[in-house]
Amino acid sequence: MRKRALFSFILILAIGMVLGACGDSGEGSSGGSDSDGTMTNLTMGTGSVGGVYYPLGGEMANLFKDNIDVDGFDVSSVESGASVENIAKIQSGDFQLGIAQNTTMINANNQTGEFEGKTTDKVGVIASLYPEGLQVVTLDSTGIESIEELKGKKVAIGPPGGATREAAEMVLSAYGIEEGDYQAYEEGFGDAKSKLQNGTIDASFAVVGVPSSTTDELASATKEVKFLDIEGDALQEVVDNSQYEAYTVEAGTYDWQEEPVQTVTAMALLLGSTEQVSEDLAYQITKTLFEKTDAMTIEQAKLITEDSALTGASDLPLHPGAEKYFKEVGIIE
Repeated sequence: MRKRALFSFILILAIGMVLGACGDSGEGSSGGSDSDGTMTNLTMGTGSVGGVYYPLGGEMANLFKDNIDVDGFDVSSVESGASVENIAKIQSGDFQLGIAQNTTMINANNQTGEFEGKTTDKVGVIASLYPEGLQVVTLDSTGIESIEELKGKKVAIGPPGGATREAAEMVLSAYGIEEGDYQAYEEGFGDAKSKLQNGTIDASFAVVGVPSSTTDELASATKEVKFLDIEGDALQEVVDNSQYEAYTVEAGTYDWQEEPVQTVTAMALLLGSTEQVSEDLAYQITKTLFEKTDAMTIEQAKLITEDSALTGASDLPLHPGAEKYFKEVGIIE
């Protein structure tokens, strides 16, 4: 646990340093800026390989490049630690776009959680994308039947810099399992799948778009995937003390899933720099996202619709370009 504590300290220090640089205009990692500080060569932070953010970011980057005709326009999607890191790096100017969970963005906006005392006034919502479910996964061969039984076990709680880790610790705590009661593995989703498959760990937490290809791959390889429900008083405690909402992954969501699973959900958001992405470019990004989404092949793209364009983001600051588009199509007044 000392190693984990040291890693966590380093992460928090790094985020502080990134956010502390917000007073600088910054040119970002993708090249120089125009005279007004805006950029057309953009970097988009996604998530770890094995999650949904990573392939979705790649498809969105291609969608924007194929449909937006602006001189010098380009988007590079990059692997990252996901929500926390993406918000922090948009604020600092290292990323211009990023995907993040709405619960993390709410914390950033309220300067709570990982963002206590940190300003993120250069980050605006471009759109809500799709609902994410917290999947708690084990295998039949572990003999684990409930979250209570994770005490003393080896558990993947997600990588530092992502929303999964915070959610995992919150759920475990709701079941009376605190830090030190289990062996934590700070793994990305792909690595967690491999470790679960080879028996290195006993269970894995993942806040991820449902259905998840990584979970499907694990089921295909092992034929024994088991979901652990978040239910009863523990579920109520999580809902009462966070931005998460109760959510049911219905039977048949995965071809091999026979029973419904009770869990919690949040929304994935696309965020943009209000300083480095101009109003006009953000407008075109938003318009392209909703009007050309059929060109994307990832399963979650089907859930990106105008009906849910601001779900979970109604109290968050919008990017002016996104606000212009939403007013134009009547989503907001």
